[in-house]
Amino acid sequence: MAAKTNRSNRTALVLLCLVLGLSWEAEARQIRYSVPEELEKGSFVGNISKDLGLEPRELAERGVRIVSRGRTQLFALNPRSGSLVTAGRIDREELCAQSARCLVNFNILVEDRVKLFGIEIEVTDINDNAPKFQAENVDVKINENVAPGMRFPLLEAVDPDVGVNSLQSYQLSSNKHFSLAVQSHAYGVKYPELVLEHALDREEEAVHHLVLTAMDGGDPLLSGTVLISVTVFDANDNAPVFTLPEYHVNVLESLPVGTQLLTVTATDRDEGANGEVTYSFRKSPDTQLLKFQLNKNTGEIKLSANLDYEETDFYELEIQAEDGGAYLAMAKVLITVEDVNDNSPEVTITSLFSPLIEDSPLGTVIALLNVHDPDSGQNGQVTCSISENLPFKLEKSIDGYYRLVTHRTLDREQVSSYNITVMATDGGNPPLLMETHFTLQVADINDNPPTFSHISYFTYILENNPRGASIFSVTAHDPDSHENAQVIYSLAEDTFQEAPLSSYISINSDTGVLYALRSFDYEQFRDLQIQVIATDSGDPPLSSNVSLSIFVLDQNDNTPEILYPALPTDGSTGMELAPRSAEPGYLVTKVVAVDRDSGQNAWLSYRLLKASEPGLFAVGLHTGEVRTFLQTYSHEVSLTADSRKSHVIFPQPNYADTLISQERCGKKDPLSLLDDSKFPVEDTPLVPVSSSFTLLLRIIIGITFRFTA
Repeated sequence: MAAKTNRSNRTALVLLCLVLGLSWEAEARQIRYSVPEELEKGSFVGNISKDLGLEPRELAERGVRIVSRGRTQLFALNPRSGSLVTAGRIDREELCAQSARCLVNFNILVEDRVKLFGIEIEVTDINDNAPKFQAENVDVKINENVAPGMRFPLLEAVDPDVGVNSLQSYQLSSNKHFSLAVQSHAYGVKYPELVLEHALDREEEAVHHLVLTAMDGGDPLLSGTVLISVTVFDANDNAPVFTLPEYHVNVLESLPVGTQLLTVTATDRDEGANGEVTYSFRKSPDTQLLKFQLNKNTGEIKLSANLDYEETDFYELEIQAEDGGAYLAMAKVLITVEDVNDNSPEVTITSLFSPLIEDSPLGTVIALLNVHDPDSGQNGQVTCSISENLPFKLEKSIDGYYRLVTHRTLDREQVSSYNITVMATDGGNPPLLMETHFTLQVADINDNPPTFSHISYFTYILENNPRGASIFSVTAHDPDSHENAQVIYSLAEDTFQEAPLSSYISINSDTGVLYALRSFDYEQFRDLQIQVIATDSGDPPLSSNVSLSIFVLDQNDNTPEILYPALPTDGSTGMELAPRSAEPGYLVTKVVAVDRDSGQNAWLSYRLLKASEPGLFAVGLHTGEVRTFLQTYSHEVSLTADSRKSHVIFPQPNYADTLISQERCGKKDPLSLLDDSKFPVEDTPLVPVSSSFTLLLRIIIGITFRFTA
């Protein structure tokens, strides 16, 4: 029944501690709770969702999680209730030893807001440990001639609890020779001493049996006992005496195993076996004592295992000196371990937001980093940096956290990814450096329109081209990526000669190749101006355009046309008159012809193709002027105006009275072309004719010339 009452009281105490232990400091973004040790897994610690200003369901939605550095998680989040609960049984003594306050610190990250909240939980002690001696029996040897008032150190009890639950007092069983005195060290540790009240007589009683009880101040009170056997020896009237009651030594944690730390010395004024002193550790070996080795004869203390400041920075050893007559003396050795810079800083990437879109505003958080150096003092002071060439900067947050944020505008087209190195340097001498590498990808946005390689294009195509012929190809480049860089080609809507431009030209939307949809005619149009549009597939899409000039090249597809002299409509031969007295070089007529083609295809030349009287007339090669070459009476001559080879034969009169033969003309073909430069108008030689002649041109025109009196 008493046990049930105690458990009920203990449960009430736990709930009271939970209610009273909750605290919130909004200014420092620090949340504090208090919880007793030894609670079962899942026990309520605090309403974390309420203290964060969130609903319980928002813990998972906002990515709320506990972040801590390397330590086993003692607490967990309950997403259903929004509570902070224990992740397992918590032993305060295992966690904090005998520290006055046991504080557990960690951080809670609200990931979608990239905010950290410091959590401090004080684990309070309950009286779950009774005082305990490290031995069940203790032997004390005393010479019978020891005077009353002599003190004999006893083994102290250990209670890992703290405060009122720790060791409070000792009690000695009732007897007539001994009393108990309790002393306190400078560090507050109580140790008992056996005080001789009345002289001993070995012959009367050689062994005295006592019980020493150690008690704490908890509720209920817990205690531990040890059996003391006092053996009375014959006289050894001097006990060993140490040169110092306490020995202090400072050592570097980097000292090698085997290094001698110090030597303790105790002397005994007795002689012989009673004056021979041996040394030993008073307490049974534990993990601390395993690091040190004591020479029992010389008192030398050496290092037997490596020291680690980050593990333990202080050792307190109790050395016992014993002479041959069983007298004891005690001294303390206080070893302070000094830190050396033997730990490099540690950088942990808590969160990384990659990829990051290139138009992110300045100050956008890229990564959340935690920096820690287990060394102390200046050796543990860490500074973080990144390359100054990067468009980012580090901002210090709380509790060793840094935020990496954008410092300059990003452009994926210039740099699509960044290899970031975070350098953490401590303040030791020499300093230690740790580098952490990670890659940030930059995501594309559609911020670049397609661009053509030239501001304008031009090309040529021969007329009479086949339909569907490839004319030209344009290419636009978009520096964006994926769909933002996929270019679609099109033509700007327009009309040409009252018809849609799309009826003349088409373009492949994928390749940018242009095709002719009809056969072009130089005589109808000589050039075509179009606008080519390149549009990407982004959202919204971006576009640019460029002008393309298509020039149609002429082909010789038109025959010359005779404008003068006009052919008679009745199909007869045309007639021209010349005076019989015409001198050589007389202008008889001028043939005028045109060609719808251009360039060389429209250059016309004239020559005599056929004449009834060869050599009587000459025609200008480029002028078409027909002049007399020799005096004559009548001839028929045919002229040709030549740009393409075609012939038309006109009927010619039968005039045969030729006054000059081919031989008299220097055996030259009278039908050959005559160069105008050899026969200018005023110097053109005249050819005598009889009565009439006909000129046949290619294209041919028949002309009859008659000379009149």
